[in-house]
Amino acid sequence: MVNFGKRLMADQVQEWKGYYINYKLMKKKVKQYVQQTQAVGNDRRQVLKEFSRMLDDQIEKIVLFLLEQQGLLASRIQKLGEQRTILLEQPDMSQIYQLREAYRAVGHDLLKLLRFVEMNATGIRKILKKFDKRFGYRFTDYYVTTRANHPYSQLQQVFKHVGIVAVVGALSRNLADFQDRQGSYLSIYDQPSVPLKDPVIDQINASVDRLTHSTNFLQFLGQHALIVQEDIPSAAEDHVDDQRYHFMSLLLNLANTFLYMVNTYIIVPTADDYSLSLGAAATVCGVIIGSMAVAQVFSSIYFSAWSNKSYFRPLVFSSIMLFMGNMLYALAYDLNSIAILLIGRLLCGLGSARAVNRRYISDCVPLKIRMQASAGFVSASALGMACGPALAGLLQTNFKLYSLTFNQNTLPGWVMSLAWLVYLVWLWISFKEPVHDTKEDLPPQDVDAGRLENERLESGLVQPLLVNSKEKQDEDGEQDFDDSEEASEESHRPATSIASAYRLLTPSVKVQLLIYFMLKYAMEILLSESSVVTTLYFSWSTSTVAIFLAILGLTVLPVNAIVGSYLTNMFEDRQILLASEFMVLVGIILSFRVTRLYSVPQYVCSALITFVSAEVLEGVNLSLLSQVMSSRLARGTYNGGLLSTEAGTLARVVADGTITLAGYLDEDQLLNVTLLPSLLICLASIAATFFTYNTMY
Repeated sequence: MVNFGKRLMADQVQEWKGYYINYKLMKKKVKQYVQQTQAVGNDRRQVLKEFSRMLDDQIEKIVLFLLEQQGLLASRIQKLGEQRTILLEQPDMSQIYQLREAYRAVGHDLLKLLRFVEMNATGIRKILKKFDKRFGYRFTDYYVTTRANHPYSQLQQVFKHVGIVAVVGALSRNLADFQDRQGSYLSIYDQPSVPLKDPVIDQINASVDRLTHSTNFLQFLGQHALIVQEDIPSAAEDHVDDQRYHFMSLLLNLANTFLYMVNTYIIVPTADDYSLSLGAAATVCGVIIGSMAVAQVFSSIYFSAWSNKSYFRPLVFSSIMLFMGNMLYALAYDLNSIAILLIGRLLCGLGSARAVNRRYISDCVPLKIRMQASAGFVSASALGMACGPALAGLLQTNFKLYSLTFNQNTLPGWVMSLAWLVYLVWLWISFKEPVHDTKEDLPPQDVDAGRLENERLESGLVQPLLVNSKEKQDEDGEQDFDDSEEASEESHRPATSIASAYRLLTPSVKVQLLIYFMLKYAMEILLSESSVVTTLYFSWSTSTVAIFLAILGLTVLPVNAIVGSYLTNMFEDRQILLASEFMVLVGIILSFRVTRLYSVPQYVCSALITFVSAEVLEGVNLSLLSQVMSSRLARGTYNGGLLSTEAGTLARVVADGTITLAGYLDEDQLLNVTLLPSLLICLASIAATFFTYNTMY
């Protein structure tokens, strides 16, 4: 992989050479400040002041040149507009063609300017990270606080670039008018969803997307999958993806995700009744539900490692384990054995192949549809989460076939066994194993590139924060510490153990994982104890509980649509993150039973607030996590997706264990005892968010 310094020199527009960030000088200054601080103990405040002034000068140089070029482009578009007005009165096909080509020429120059901004934004971000790494994250806190939010901020000019977007709009509108709109004279502003056919506009839009990191519903859903791309792959790498891609195999992975989520939540409405029928307490439902998560803690690791060699065999193994687990779950009733039931759920957890599903999307789906595939992964999960309880509500029957009992407790096991058997046959017939890259097949940089995760359009300060302590030769031959793109080949290799992955976790990443733990804990408490709580306080039937849980599950996609399409375009991710944490806190507080009268409206409203807020929080949390996580965690066995899965799974295990332990207390204390840890963890996550708020930029 070419280091950033060399890439900056190679990709510069020569006539603009003097206006790019002097990245080489800034790197030398960082090294010089470190040496001076260590040798003579220079005042760090003075270092911050000097480096701030130097960076201010660099940004001012970039911004003033940017404004100058924007003005030149705007002037050219204005003159072309005058010519266009004349041509509308006296049409001339040859002149119209020349005018369209002139607009396209402006578009190509605009692309050069967008690339200029992108390269400088990347340089600023990298030098901020480099300084942070060497000086303990103090500089970004100081610099962002004092510069980014200032009314005269030049830093925001680089990263927000409103002027450039206005130029893009003017150019797009005029080029659109040259297209055949089949007799329609509507403007692009009247039909914003109509795609423009001009290839120049496509290139400009792609460049703007990279630069602005703009978010829509599709991207927001994709972020939930935490399938993160560390950089923009080359055309050759995308060609390799096309060769490995097989639509039916992708569909099978999404079906696996859907069925697993159905399998997880189909037992929630009846787990308490099942435990009572086997002679255990109703709160043992926490152990029944949580045993699947316990096994998933371990299965996620071996499935992630297994997917380095194959995708087909892990999916076959997963299907067999889930088939056997559901069979045991259903047979436990007639065998009158809680142990058989728990073994069945453990086998289901050992069949969790979500790590394989993620890896297949990140490794085998081409870039042009990878975001759609990631969104499909999240949508399949959400749909399964809603369908599980809804299906349980439909299985309200009771009959015997020979010596086997079919009732609301056992039917979830029988139905899911049949579903996994059908899936296994479909998998065996239709799945196509992709060719796995090896180091012999590809050069080192392509081996690493083959592990790039999901289409993530990065720019500015949104590329993952990378940590690397390796030394390498700088362009001029001197030693320097560098970021991912400037590090040795060794530094690009994925983490090889949990310990090495943990060492790559920065404070920001740890806080995001804590937030993820908190929201999963709060959601699991709400969902897993819903049957017990509603039966205890409101005497709800199984069907009523199932409908309630299905409604909660159905809120996932609409809420994500609102957040992804609107809120993320109006507010920063970190602002939405903090607001969502406070709303989760409000939902938890409202859930407490403070008087003897605990009403249905109080429970339902507090549950909706908690669940919806946690869903919003999950989206922005995973988005920020992908931004601040090391690219070495974007691939390999111990990747970011695995770490987030482990954090969420551990949260579910702890939550389900809390429900079971709370069952030994008085029933009147059950709700408050299970909610108290949620409250404390939520408060801790809010405090941690405030502590690292300025690093979420």
